[in-house]
Amino acid sequence: MSSLPSPKDATQLLIELRRHTKSEHDEITSDGLSPRMTLLRTWQTERLSHTYSDLLENRRYGAACRFFLDDIYAPKDFTQRDHDIERMYNFMRRFIPERIIHSLTLAVELNTLTRQLDDALLDALTQLGMTDTLTADLYADAYRRCDNYNERAKQIERIVEIGQGLGRLARLPLIGISLRLARVPAHQAGWFELQDFLERGLAAFKTMRGTKEFLRIVEEREMRILDNIFAAAPNPFDV
Repeated sequence: MSSLPSPKDATQLLIELRRHTKSEHDEITSDGLSPRMTLLRTWQTERLSHTYSDLLENRRYGAACRFFLDDIYAPKDFTQRDHDIERMYNFMRRFIPERIIHSLTLAVELNTLTRQLDDALLDALTQLGMTDTLTADLYADAYRRCDNYNERAKQIERIVEIGQGLGRLARLPLIGISLRLARVPAHQAGWFELQDFLERGLAAFKTMRGTKEFLRIVEEREMRILDNIFAAAPNPFDV
């Protein structure tokens, strides 16, 4: 059976999206990111901007790169959006085949894994004496201290899988129509963070007209950096 959703699947997704966006929305109270976590994520975003500066300037791949930087790794408080993703996933999986919401499943897993990895990394940085600045050497030292190579490799794998899923969904015109039709009820019900996130992601990957080369580059560079860090190579981020 093909893993590519059909027009019938897209119609079913539209029905459930519209039904779900009319349901009660939970407002989540958050204290926001701590100053240390903001410092960590700001450094990570700047590192990614440097690593993928060529793709950011590329007409075909720039939007997808910007989506990852602004909507996945940015030093922002995504508590409400992440809660909404998990709630929508728990709702939709009762009605929609797993192959249709596979990317959403992976997004939930990636959010959880990334939070765990960032918390562990921040603890290691604190133990190493990080104050109000963060350097590449300190970051790499903390990475090795966490001793979680397999989890980091899994994080990269999940990013690639999510990208592949978004690329497949972007090829379905009805998905874009579904999201646009869901926009007004979603915003009225308070689901605007999740709705805007989904629309930006789909638009970014639709612009690429194929994700294979983009995701190959991302996987190769991130795995090379990961291997460099754990090998204690000099200048591990210069790939």
